[in-house]
Amino acid sequence: MPTNAKWLNKVRWDEHGLVPVIAQEAASGDVVMFAWMNREALARTVELGEAVYWSRSRKKLWHKGEESGHTQKVLDIRLDCDEDVVLLRIEQKGGIACHTGRHSCFFQQLKDEDWQAVEPVLQDPATIYSQDKKHP
Repeated sequence: MPTNAKWLNKVRWDEHGLVPVIAQEAASGDVVMFAWMNREALARTVELGEAVYWSRSRKKLWHKGEESGHTQKVLDIRLDCDEDVVLLRIEQKGGIACHTGRHSCFFQQLKDEDWQAVEPVLQDPATIYSQDKKHP
């Protein structure tokens, strides 16, 4: 899919050519991830029907689940009213979106002036990733 498609021009990309993306599990309504996309990542997401993000740390495209197998099937893509945030409604393969082995990356809750993990680890990350691979 061309990265100069007219619909891509409507997105208000930041000064680095990126847009923030929220991944929401369609079935539960849970927000499972926050990430970034560039034009190519958004175009590839539409083309594949699976989430492809831009890894700022690795400076490359990142097909979610390429290492873990926990891909995200995209059911719906929405743009917010300011046209500067993308919402993906997804089906999360394996029920794990976070590299920590949890359902959601938003597993820490502020309680008594401290951040506490409130969601269980569903799978040990050591069994998901090999030691020489890093999360995005």
